[in-house]
Amino acid sequence: MDRRSFGVKAVVCWAWSLARPSTAAPRYPARPIRLIVTGAAGSPPDALARILSEPLGQRGQPVLVDNRPGGLGTLAMGAVARAAPDGHTLGIFGLPLVVAPSLLPEISYDIARAFAPVTLLVWTANVLVVPPGAAIASVAELVALAQARPRGLTCAHGGNGTPSHLATALFAHQARIEVEHVPHKGIPAALVALRSRLVDFAFAGVAAALPLIRSGQVRALATAGAQRLPALPDVPTLAELGFEGFQLNEWYAIAAPAGTPADIVAWLAGELTRAVHGAEAAALARVGLYPTDTPGPEALGALIRAELPRWKKVVRAARISAD
Repeated sequence: MDRRSFGVKAVVCWAWSLARPSTAAPRYPARPIRLIVTGAAGSPPDALARILSEPLGQRGQPVLVDNRPGGLGTLAMGAVARAAPDGHTLGIFGLPLVVAPSLLPEISYDIARAFAPVTLLVWTANVLVVPPGAAIASVAELVALAQARPRGLTCAHGGNGTPSHLATALFAHQARIEVEHVPHKGIPAALVALRSRLVDFAFAGVAAALPLIRSGQVRALATAGAQRLPALPDVPTLAELGFEGFQLNEWYAIAAPAGTPADIVAWLAGELTRAVHGAEAAALARVGLYPTDTPGPEALGALIRAELPRWKKVVRAARISAD
């Protein structure tokens, strides 16, 4: 997904929020809002949920963050799909959910139909990192080393089907190198393995990698997104380095159960859009999350419909599996 898919003008966000109602049904919310999160505590979607719980809570009801990791987001969002469509249960999810149908044999609901899209919130990207002091100063050198080894290189990532796994598989596919995948239970564990030189390289989310990059504990060679990360402006993208079309922007969004009233969806979209572009932007940037430029239910619905077939093709072409 390139930046054009998010839009190129931040004014789109402003214009959209003005064009939509700023208030929902008078009695909404009538009780606490449950915000179900597809990641564990400390993960990017969890950080996003906790940052956004304050502006949502200003409506007069508390926001309860409910972490349900596992199943590439299908477990958490399954609970959202089954909830009453009254706006009191919402879900924060990301890229893995639209990849899940291509990797998991059975999902009990249709991802394209089970939700009322609210809005696309933020984007981020993985960083390709190597251990400190490694004799690899560039992506070209890493590829050359992999080609020289009969069994290629080892790469740590955050678990099968996660964005870091997808980035690893796409990179190996485009570079035409052999890579031994070493999955871990989350990015922090993968980075521990890298710093201990148990693996040759890793793809890691910027929120976890940035402190280590700045302190010299790992070295960043490239980023996996469609554009450079604001936090790492001097680190090129893989596409800039000759990996044509390489773009794996992670994104996070919020949805309600299908059938949620349109006025509630519109109010939520407007409030959350203003929050990520305004008062909460600095807090989001500290964890490597950046506001997108195409908010609203229509944009998120279109993104989900586009991403499902796209990742089906990618998974097949790169022979990615959940095993």
